[in-house]
Amino acid sequence: MLKRWAIKNAYSYRYVQNIWDTLGYFWQTSWLNFYYMFEGKEWTIFLLGAALVPGLAFWGFNGILMVADVTGKPTFITRYRIQLGKNDPVDTKKLRQAIYTALCNQFFISLPMLVPMFYVMKWWGNTFSKELPTFRWFLVELSIFTLIEEILFYYTHRFVHLPLLYKHIHKKHHEWTAPIGVVSIYAHPVEHILSNTLPVMTGPMIMGSHIVSIAVWFSLALITTSISHCGYHLPFLPSPEFHDFHHFKFNQCYGVLGVLDYLHGTDTVFRQSKAYHRHRVLLSLTPLSESIPEAPRRAE
Repeated sequence: MLKRWAIKNAYSYRYVQNIWDTLGYFWQTSWLNFYYMFEGKEWTIFLLGAALVPGLAFWGFNGILMVADVTGKPTFITRYRIQLGKNDPVDTKKLRQAIYTALCNQFFISLPMLVPMFYVMKWWGNTFSKELPTFRWFLVELSIFTLIEEILFYYTHRFVHLPLLYKHIHKKHHEWTAPIGVVSIYAHPVEHILSNTLPVMTGPMIMGSHIVSIAVWFSLALITTSISHCGYHLPFLPSPEFHDFHHFKFNQCYGVLGVLDYLHGTDTVFRQSKAYHRHRVLLSLTPLSESIPEAPRRAE
């Protein structure tokens, strides 16, 4: 029986390995075709991977959310609103300002910051390699990127919450006490550099990552922060309750993962709230605002 179990597991392993190898071959071939399409023009490849692909991911995802914010439809999205009665519908004048600021931050801050990043990555020598990193190595990189982002974002975020900096810099971002997705990069230029861009860029620069890894990481970072700000706790997506609570209370939940908030005690109020109990991946179609509603207010 043990022998049969060993044979069965060996067969399963070879089957999974064959699928893994086939996918790896597909992506490697696709990358080489793309690379030779641009005749190895590294700046063009870098711009497409580090700017165009993440930009399309950001605006594609937020475009869908903005339709729901403005029209209140489809109800499949709007019924999952976190702060009930807020942005229902969104103030279009405020929305236009948010879009304008987000575009300015992308074109006049993030894009120019890619120039020094390009030369750092070129110095490493691996960014434009014809050989893709293995999926296992990318997962290692992704873990390191996430850890670096958590550390840098938490402390720079707390830094801009200092009274003087909050008044002149961070207050702009907190104009939205009930945020929407595009507000994730609605910020003062100084904040956009310190808290939005550098924490995401630093990991790939330290690791000397491949441009494909950079494109995937930047896209994931932009979509994740959009989810954190979107104002909807949607099924099967990461919970936005943690950061939504930060916009609601201002002095709680400064980080991304919540690890440093726990260590520094900046999530104590959050942990005592209903939002904390709702802070999980929703695995059903019933909104958590219904299954875990806020306690009714006492009559005065």
